[in-house]
Parts: sequence; structure tokens; C-alpha cells
Amino acid sequence: MDFKLSFNVNEAVYLKDPEKSELGKKIVKYSIDLINNIGFESFTFKKLAIEAGTTEATIYRYFENKHRLLLYIISWYWKYMDFLLDYQLQNVNDNSQKLKTIVKLLTHELPLSSGGLDYNKKFLNQIVISESSKVYLVKDVEEINKSEVFKPYKELCAKIAKVISAYNKKYAFPKSLSSTIIEAAHHQQFFSVHLPRLTDVTAKTKNDFAAIFIEDMLFKILNQ
Repeated sequence: MDFKLSFNVNEAVYLKDPEKSELGKKIVKYSIDLINNIGFESFTFKKLAIEAGTTEATIYRYFENKHRLLLYIISWYWKYMDFLLDYQLQNVNDNSQKLKTIVKLLTHELPLSSGGLDYNKKFLNQIVISESSKVYLVKDVEEINKSEVFKPYKELCAKIAKVISAYNKKYAFPKSLSSTIIEAAHHQQFFSVHLPRLTDVTAKTKNDFAAIFIEDMLFKILNQ
């Protein structure tokens, strides 16, 4: 299911809230499309301005630099994933099934969006898999963290950790396991496509390999 939603992203990430104007939303939409197409390293505000039909100066009124724009995109994505998690778990009572639902959500492509100014969720998902580590594997991560810009990611990890604890109350590391399965899901999806010899993916498991691996690891750890 595809949703057209608006989330409030931490104001420390932007100079002007893109959600408050059609142009701002357009800048974010085209940045998602462009980063997915050419990669973050090749992405520039000059290229974005051409795609969005605006000027570099206008984009700089919204975002200080491209790293802040990526932070915005990733933060929006984690809020969206948090929403999806609540939606998909609302009628699930069994903790084992909750964990399987979480794994499926973390390891499968999101659908293409319906158009207009709606952000392309499939592209967002691919950007998070390929580029999300670039928002926190930086020298000034602690300074950035002071503004609580990583809060959406932390809240999602905490929510997953709560399900892990409900499944196995004696397990001592629910938060660490939560963040580990999220990052492992990203790595295994990326590696299975681009560097398959770093994984055990086969032609038969190609579409579901990350889910199979993460679910196997998760339940073996929790059922020891």
C-alpha cells in the first residue's frame, strides 16, 4: 500500500521547511529521484536545480548543503517506516509473527509512488540501503546528534527492541540487536545485488535472501 503522508522532520536539518511549500516538496522529490539515479557522490545542487526547474540559490535557502538534504531524506524515511511498522503490526498479537513482519518490512522493496509531489518510496528505500550510513559515519556525528536529528531512527530501533524483549524477556541486548538487524538488512540487500560473493545468495533465494538470512539469525539468537 502506498501512502501520501507528511512528516515533521527536525528543524535543525533544514533552513526552510520544504514541507511548507510546493517548491520545497518538489526539491525533495527531485533530489530523491536524482540521488537514486546517479548516487550521492555525483549529486550536486546544480544538477538538482536543473531537474527541479529552479536555481541553486533557491535550493540553498532550504538546505545548507547536500549532506543536510540527505539527512532530511533519511529522517523522513525513518518516520515513514515507523508509520508502516505501526500500521502492519496493529492487528498482530503473536510476538513471533511481529518479528517476522518487521523483518519483511526491513528487507523488501517499497512500492513505487503514485505520482505528483509524493516522494518515491521505492527510490527512498534504495537510497537508505546505499547511502544512509553517510549521514552518521562522519567526523561531526556527535555534534549533529546534539540536535536530535537521529531521533526517528532511534525511535524505530526502540520500537523493534520492545518487540524483541516481548518475545524473549531474558535477552540482554534488544537495542543492539534491533540496530544490528536494520543495518544487516541494508548490507545484505546491497551485497546480494552488487557484491554477491560476500553473501550466500543463490538464484533461488535472490528475491528473499536478506529476509531469509535476517530471520534465521534473529530467531537463532533469541531461541538459544
